[in-house]
Amino acid sequence: MSAPAPISTPGPSPVRRRIGWTVAAVAALLVAVVLSLAVGARPTAPSQVLDALFHDGQGNDAAVVHDLRLPRTLIGLLVGAALAMAGTVLQGLTRNPIADPGILGISQGASLGVVAAITLAGVQTLSGFVWWGFAGAAVASVAVYAIASRGRGGASPVKLALAGAAINALLVSVIHAVLTTHAAVMDRFRFWQVGSLSGGEHVVAAQIWPFVLVGTVMVFSVARGLDALALGEDVAKGLGRNIAAVRIVGGLGATVLTGVGVAAAGPIAFVGLAVPHIARAVIGTDHRWLLPMAALLGPVVLLAADTAGRVLFPPSEVPSGVMTALIGVPFLVALVRRRKAVAA
Repeated sequence: MSAPAPISTPGPSPVRRRIGWTVAAVAALLVAVVLSLAVGARPTAPSQVLDALFHDGQGNDAAVVHDLRLPRTLIGLLVGAALAMAGTVLQGLTRNPIADPGILGISQGASLGVVAAITLAGVQTLSGFVWWGFAGAAVASVAVYAIASRGRGGASPVKLALAGAAINALLVSVIHAVLTTHAAVMDRFRFWQVGSLSGGEHVVAAQIWPFVLVGTVMVFSVARGLDALALGEDVAKGLGRNIAAVRIVGGLGATVLTGVGVAAAGPIAFVGLAVPHIARAVIGTDHRWLLPMAALLGPVVLLAADTAGRVLFPPSEVPSGVMTALIGVPFLVALVRRRKAVAA
């Protein structure tokens, strides 16, 4: 008589696993927000943070929370989500695992917009940079797509990457040419270029959230198209997807998100590169789940980097753009080693 077959215990379903990771990401985001509001050169108890937020508390601690930390936390939430979703969409559109908002020259376009704001209009405030940076990012993305779409095959992933590299080099040259001939512009631009959430105001968050909302709606609308595109253009067309529409709408959405994020906080490094890979590792490749996870994890990474930068060398602080780069470099090395191992 043969022995009975062992009973297999199936693991959790993909939907339950994704819901579990989403709940964990929401919890991590809440923790990051609380730490961002409570931790700094002058620590604030959570009870005082809640009092400052909901009961209009009085005193120095309440003023620090409400006037300094709350604006930068709101900006961190919006910018982190925007850059993470933009990176996710750009990696899907180009099918390039190391694509991020800088690969298509969008970040440098925003930088040129800020340089133009300082040079031509004398803008000195962060709230004034937002509109110019967004306009520069839009012009750069249109130029990249126009160049890549010419010739046979249209705007293929390789042509987009090459056009982005060319436009990126051109914009860097123009920016350096302006900065080297205008010392005053260099001094003001240098502070913004590092990438930081400090100095943000409530008005900046109020200006950028409509753009983040519009960009989010646009990228979510092409989630299924990005899934089809991952299977190849021929398969995507066979499934009835309009590849040109997916690229245009997704590219415009990524441009809106990148432009407003970079304009508000500077060229924050590696959020758009690293977060999509982290989200993909825990939630899978379905963009209907991947984009929300990226929108949750992006602010977690950015707020955690910003909070860490405040406490490393008190009373000074390390800009969040520097902290995300320090975090992102080991991640990029690990990604390259992993790709090499897979290829081998």
